[in-house]
Amino acid sequence: MATIERYRTSTGGTRYMVRYRTPQHTQTKKRGFTTKRAAEAFANTVEVEKLTGSYVAPSLGQVTVSELGKEWLTRQAHHKASWSARLESVWRVHVEPKWGRRRIADIRKTEVQKWVADLKLSPSSVAHAHTVLAGILDDAVADRRLVANPARGVKLPRKVPKARNYLTAAQASALAGESKHPDIVLLLATTGLRWGEMAALRVRDIDLGRGRIRVERSASKVNSKTIIGTTKTHASRSVAVSSSVLKLLAPAMVGKSPDELLWSRPDGQPMRPPTTTHWFSAAVKRCQAADKEFPRVTVHELRHTAASLMIASGANVKTVQAQLGHKSATMTLDQYGHLFPDDLDDVADKMDNLVSECAQNVPTKEAGQGDYMP
Repeated sequence: MATIERYRTSTGGTRYMVRYRTPQHTQTKKRGFTTKRAAEAFANTVEVEKLTGSYVAPSLGQVTVSELGKEWLTRQAHHKASWSARLESVWRVHVEPKWGRRRIADIRKTEVQKWVADLKLSPSSVAHAHTVLAGILDDAVADRRLVANPARGVKLPRKVPKARNYLTAAQASALAGESKHPDIVLLLATTGLRWGEMAALRVRDIDLGRGRIRVERSASKVNSKTIIGTTKTHASRSVAVSSSVLKLLAPAMVGKSPDELLWSRPDGQPMRPPTTTHWFSAAVKRCQAADKEFPRVTVHELRHTAASLMIASGANVKTVQAQLGHKSATMTLDQYGHLFPDDLDDVADKMDNLVSECAQNVPTKEAGQGDYMP
């Protein structure tokens, strides 16, 4: 059992000290309580935590966020290089300056909540900053340095879905006609490939005979370099391509070895996503000048266009999921469920037919007969 002792400070003040044994039977103490009641509360808490197995030695919580943060970052190397670089940047810019010198045991949930509220960032960027801090403190809990993570349970700003623009088939064709790279535009607008997946395509990934593209890799920018790694979901997939689009790809394959990139920059590196001053935006502006109804679209919205065209052609959700490379059909429905036709009336009609068939075998009763009896 814990014991409480009174002692004098160097200035003559009265303080209380709690002596107790850890679960490993090591004698230890906690000093500095200004009242006996506070010391008793701590002693009781220690005994309960020892009995329930939730005891954490106070000394282990004296490590700083910076000390644990650097170790945590090294353990994120298994992620894609682009995501690891993003985490490192968030740590360096937003997390370490605020929390680096703080002892983890001293951090309170209300402080984390205020920090989240004060960040002048987009909801996604706030979520990334919170992910880093919460991840570091999760490890502290796992290592028995903290009883609970003060970063968990805080309210994050709600993400407001951005309005998406979709092209019709005719608009996609017009955009391709105005583009420096019509083959790339139509490939993205009809298959739903991500830009990085397209940029990493090799000649041998194109199967002209079967009308398929094998998507195994993705190019992403890490700092100032473009790195080719796995896809976003780390899974490969086979994507169907129309014969008309395949004909556009054939010239890009001529004279290249199987392992060469289908498209590349002059230095041989994968193509980077076009910026607002590059060829894609210029093509969109020309289309808008010719057609006032032409929407302002980004390269990534060609992926959304592909999804809408697939759904309009009658593709079911599993087919769209496989084509886009989503982890689950649920993700596809979350993204594009509003584009699928509303079948509720059709379901009601079919159910009415079934119920009508069943009702034919049920004898009818005269009015006033067969009242319900409890």
